[in-house]
Amino acid sequence: MKLLLVEDYEPLRRSLSLGLREAGFTVDATGDGKEGLWFARDGSHDVIVLDLMLPGMSGLEILTTLRAEGVDTHVLLLTAKDRVEDRVSGLDAGADDYLVKPFAFEELLARINALIRRRYGRKTPLLQVEDLSMDRAKRAVHRGTREVSLTPRQFALLEVLVLRAGEVVPRSELWGQLYAFDDEPNSNLLEVYVAQLRRKLEAEGEPRLIHTYRGVGYCLRAEA
Repeated sequence: MKLLLVEDYEPLRRSLSLGLREAGFTVDATGDGKEGLWFARDGSHDVIVLDLMLPGMSGLEILTTLRAEGVDTHVLLLTAKDRVEDRVSGLDAGADDYLVKPFAFEELLARINALIRRRYGRKTPLLQVEDLSMDRAKRAVHRGTREVSLTPRQFALLEVLVLRAGEVVPRSELWGQLYAFDDEPNSNLLEVYVAQLRRKLEAEGEPRLIHTYRGVGYCLRAEA
């Protein structure tokens, strides 16, 4: 899953970016409002974590602009203002949730995951496709009763495919979920990750679940 963090206080931005990456997210981060809007317009992020007080352009201005342009990415507002009218203004402008500073990192993580579940129409962190099960909260994967150990990148790739099960996910979208905006695409690296993931999911001869659509992308589904 891919996040955009727009927070001008550099120590907080750095610590949140580190914590979110350790939690398995790909993170684009900036402390400037105008750059934040530029990032957000890309539309590739699952959630935008947006501070209200920013240089260049306020978080409320960014949010209002995005909604006016039809960008429907879920937005979690960070604010030091605990007044009801401030929270109402943010929600009325199109925010999906808000969090008042200071906050516990665990609460931020829980709210982000709740917004991701809402985006993909999931009520729980448990995902199931055929005999493949994924617990996004515990970051655990099983094929039947067999536990499958995955690296963070492999887990992130599988997570996208499971959430979009039955759909062909374009290569560019998968790359965007795995890497930050300023990473250069590598034509072979995605294939390497998919091959590694297949080996682990099929280690005991299980039927193939990840299917290649050449020149387009990949789809997770049962074999026809």
